[in-house]
Amino acid sequence: MSQAFQAVRGMNDILPDVSHEWEFLEDTLRDWLASYGYRQLRTPLLEPTALFTRSIGEVTDIVEKEMYSFEDSLNGEKLTLRPEATASSVRAALQHNLLYPGPQRLWYIGPMFRHERPQKGRYRQFHQCGAEALGFPGPDIDAELIMMTARLWKRLALPPVELQINSLGSPEARLRHRARLIAHLEAHADLLDEDARRRLHTNPLRILDSKNPGMQALIEAAPQLADDLDDASRHHFETLQSLLGHAGIPFRVNPRLVRGLDYYNATVFEWVTDALGAQGTICAGGRYDGLIPQLGGKPTPAAGFGMGLERLLLLRQEAHGALPAPAPDVYLAHSGGALTAFALQAAEVLRDAGCRTLFHAGGGSFKSQLKRADGSGAAMCVIIGEDEAAKGCVTLKPLRGQGAQQEVALAALGAQASALRAALAAPAV
Repeated sequence: MSQAFQAVRGMNDILPDVSHEWEFLEDTLRDWLASYGYRQLRTPLLEPTALFTRSIGEVTDIVEKEMYSFEDSLNGEKLTLRPEATASSVRAALQHNLLYPGPQRLWYIGPMFRHERPQKGRYRQFHQCGAEALGFPGPDIDAELIMMTARLWKRLALPPVELQINSLGSPEARLRHRARLIAHLEAHADLLDEDARRRLHTNPLRILDSKNPGMQALIEAAPQLADDLDDASRHHFETLQSLLGHAGIPFRVNPRLVRGLDYYNATVFEWVTDALGAQGTICAGGRYDGLIPQLGGKPTPAAGFGMGLERLLLLRQEAHGALPAPAPDVYLAHSGGALTAFALQAAEVLRDAGCRTLFHAGGGSFKSQLKRADGSGAAMCVIIGEDEAAKGCVTLKPLRGQGAQQEVALAALGAQASALRAALAAPAV
């Protein structure tokens, strides 16, 4: 006997027992983003590979090791399953001239793909939600993005998370810092690991992200980018800090918080927690004023953030446990046969009245059906036997709380069921 198929490692099924938690999170995200005037953008899962090599950079772990790339057998085009969505969002904005009328607030949600070692909260197919503010140059939009995320943590009732911020300055400031950083690292080349040596002249800022214990003292002693900031960048960062202070949002300036890509500039931020073990970042963002011209557009300021949904769900569950699965309002039990058409009609009457109705299918005794009704978690059961059908009515039986079983005409079923549902849901006085 052949072995049953399994999902690809690191790409998980979301089963009905937990899908309601995803729906809750997704509904919360949509409402939250709409409240700030962001509109949804949906981009394809597949993009030209060059979009990511140009935007993310060839000397990055994502491009070198983690992308799912292949050649289209029909036309030879090199394609990649998207590892992130900022590049796709910018590509779409440029392709469809979304910035012609003026700045845009966009958001996305969906699966991303990276070939990395699966672990808690990190998978090869994972889900992200993010916002992109295109065409806004000032620190006010940086502050709003951070304030947005702070509001989301409150809405989700997450345990405390720490905000870390930094400034990467202008491209010129980064060039000055890059030269000083390389000189510092070259002077201690014997302490560099293989990854650091490989990145030394191509992406030295990424070395500051290293978690290698043997390099931490070297990294701590490295020149700080703050010392190379120009006046405009320093003013931008100080204004951001002032706005966050007025908003009552605590933060920590982390001078080692960097991005290793040339198009990033000015503000970068992360929300971090130790509640998920090693995978501490639940949201990361910042300015990327250089990306739009890098992908062929006119120089345009831009900022945004991205967050992993798996990590948000884990963090919420750690604090509050699993959400209870939604139950139907009504379980409809019937004797079948010639009464099936009448029972189906009754179920539609209930749904017209706004009751979530689970229609029993597959036959069985009333005893077994009532057992299933109770197990479904429904607040009430509608019972249709030959006596009820002959009179054009049903029996309405409460399954939770107080209330007497009653006989109800089909025409009045919707109103009676709605009233009983409201009564059962009302808190006891």
